[in-house]
Amino acid sequence: MSTTTRLIHATPEQVWDVLSDGWLYPLWVVGASRMRDVDEHWPEVGAKLHHSVGTWPLLIDDNTEVMRIQPPSLLELKARGWPAGTARVRLHLEAVGTETQVTIEEDVEDGPGRLVPKPVRDVQLGWRNVESLRRLAYVAEGRVAT
Repeated sequence: MSTTTRLIHATPEQVWDVLSDGWLYPLWVVGASRMRDVDEHWPEVGAKLHHSVGTWPLLIDDNTEVMRIQPPSLLELKARGWPAGTARVRLHLEAVGTETQVTIEEDVEDGPGRLVPKPVRDVQLGWRNVESLRRLAYVAEGRVAT
């Protein structure tokens, strides 16, 4: 799995509040263009975010499903992005004083994306997740500041 970590200047509960609001997903997840719907019981196991990926006019409607949850420290997702395939994404939150170390672990689970050699996938996912964590920090820290 590709692993990316960032220290966010907010408590785990404050970061968790952002992760728990499925409508905020496209604000911090690189590649998610828009939300179409969020299951009422998000982020419980089995709940889905119904989102689109890509840029207009080439949008693909897909979804992301919660596979495992341990609030406020773990959210594991199965992200669908066909035609590329599906990915397993784990977000770990760990308190560091009054801040939070957030780690994203991600790798392609199935589909054509598995044909990309792992070292190449790791670089691509690493770049993407550095930016995703930067965006997550902006949202969580911005909520703290208000």
